[in-house]
Amino acid sequence: MPSLTRRISPWFLLILGITLLGGVLAAAAVPTRSGVLATSGIFVLVLGGWVVSLCLHEYGHAVTAYRGGDTSVAAKGYLTLDVRRYADPGLSLVLPLIILLIGGLPLPGGAVWINQWALRSRARRSAVSLAGPAANLALGIVLIITVAAFPGMPRPVAAGLSALAYFQIIAFVLNMLPVPGLDGWGALEPYLSAPARRLGERVRPWAPFVLLALLLFVPGVSALFFAATQLLFGAAGGDQELFRLGYSAMFFWRNL
Repeated sequence: MPSLTRRISPWFLLILGITLLGGVLAAAAVPTRSGVLATSGIFVLVLGGWVVSLCLHEYGHAVTAYRGGDTSVAAKGYLTLDVRRYADPGLSLVLPLIILLIGGLPLPGGAVWINQWALRSRARRSAVSLAGPAANLALGIVLIITVAAFPGMPRPVAAGLSALAYFQIIAFVLNMLPVPGLDGWGALEPYLSAPARRLGERVRPWAPFVLLALLLFVPGVSALFFAATQLLFGAAGGDQELFRLGYSAMFFWRNL
């Protein structure tokens, strides 16, 4: 694989830098006791961190596909963590950002185009689908452990990291649902019958939008989903109080 195709993208480093800047702003709010600065820092930290996680999610798909036999992902730039490489910018980044800010749902944004025929087995195809959600889960657990391991961390920073960790748990659960178009379906698809796969292909374009509508506009479904993800977040060791503080700062306009 040429070195250029595996070099970390400057765009990814820029997004990472913006995320770190949010953390600095949140930490700086403690000595100044500035609520505005704390809210701004948490907002930047969580939003930037979510875009970073989107890149890691798609990188998980791509690197697993590469190791499974699809070397074309390298030439496509998928191994550079460049957010611009992951499909259409509007549908892959802008729309998910809007949904995140409106409904608090971190949708799977980007998409890597995998040559399924190049993968060596059905197990490899399933592994490619599972690798993206696994990246979200791993990042969420790392963030939870980081907050727990450093109790002296500035409270706004810990709150922002806890909110970001919770979004990773949501992304994991959402992606693992066996709905055509999501990774949970992709993991099952290689083992399904031909008629089931054809049905999945037919409903794939609109099935995720039906799920999104249910989660955003049907109170009972939405409440159940968020309650389940909060339980999972707590079971993983997440701090509920810090998460709620970070979540409130992330959606500060709801409290105006």
